[in-house]
Amino acid sequence: MIVKSVNLETVCGVTSKMPDNDKLEIAFAGRSNVGKSSLINGLMNRKSYARTSSQPGKTQTVNFYNINDLFYFVDLPGYGYAKASQNAIAQWGKMIDRYLEGSRTLRLIFLLVDIRHKPNQNDIQMYQWCAYYGFHPIIIATKEDKIKRSQRGKQIRQITDALQLTEGTPVISYSSVTRKGREEIWEYIDMVYENFQKE
Repeated sequence: MIVKSVNLETVCGVTSKMPDNDKLEIAFAGRSNVGKSSLINGLMNRKSYARTSSQPGKTQTVNFYNINDLFYFVDLPGYGYAKASQNAIAQWGKMIDRYLEGSRTLRLIFLLVDIRHKPNQNDIQMYQWCAYYGFHPIIIATKEDKIKRSQRGKQIRQITDALQLTEGTPVISYSSVTRKGREEIWEYIDMVYENFQKE
């Protein structure tokens, strides 16, 4: 799909009411500094539409990007930011929970993990959280350009084992530098969009 238009349509904070959209929603979750904004910008072919920052934990809202007036990319707050207060962390958690429970049109979640590191407790909890609400996230292993090609298989096995992924769960290695993995991600988005149109 060619992205012709992008519009940051809705930004929801802790006390905001989530929008009741009738278009498909595709959510992106991941811990702070995992490269979520870079991925979203890469998929949208925009350099800096989704806010990237050298300071982790900047995304403290649920952001709804209207893509081609056909569906939404939903950027969830980055979790696991060590310098955030316990109160802020709890509020972000409630926000994500409210969204996962309340959205009528969410059909796909991409869960981002850093390919260089074993998923931590926050990643595992997020995966289990999604599963609790009936979703089976596709895993995106970011920062693929920062490891040797020979290490890729071992790192992906580490992710699969740590998250205890159900058999057949896709793990896509992605690089915001080389755009490796971008087309594969779009294939899943296109497939989910086509299925949503048939509902």
